[in-house]
Amino acid sequence: MRIIIFGPPGAGKGTQAKLLSDAYNIPHLSTGEIFRTAIKNKTDLGKKVTSILDAGELVPDEIVVALVKEELKKEKYHDGYILDGFPRTVAQAKAYDNFLKEQGKSLYAFILLRVPQKELIDRILSRGEGRSDDSEEKIKTRLEVYWNETLPVQEHYQEQGLVEEIDGVGSVEDIFSRIKSTLE
Repeated sequence: MRIIIFGPPGAGKGTQAKLLSDAYNIPHLSTGEIFRTAIKNKTDLGKKVTSILDAGELVPDEIVVALVKEELKKEKYHDGYILDGFPRTVAQAKAYDNFLKEQGKSLYAFILLRVPQKELIDRILSRGEGRSDDSEEKIKTRLEVYWNETLPVQEHYQEQGLVEEIDGVGSVEDIFSRIKSTLE
């Protein structure tokens, strides 16, 4: 089972991906986690990503695609996985589609978490990760980038009939229950 969990910053993608990972016993690959680890460890990638994120921009496609493709070649992902934070652009989505085709595999579902903007801002401000871009102004910039650059990815997968829209408001358990019943 290969699943993309999708939605704007603060939609709960990471939380739901972890629950899905446990429920279906498949790994969760978060590009955000990979980047945060690189930033924390002050690797070359981490330094590059820090300056990009500080500007409220997205990490360039070629960096993200290379990173994800390399990771997905590992044995633990052969029977399925949940992608969180990837793909974020149509170019990334097309590169991922080609990767799947090369592997002779297909995407099982594209889960879209729908959450109103005010709720997203409140969630991000309250989660206290201490990111340099977690001010209300920077959050609005990140959401604007999402709506402009990332939303077309949804349309890309809608054309393939893979998008499952989930109401992303409510308790973590309620949202997870909606996702599970959609997948089953």
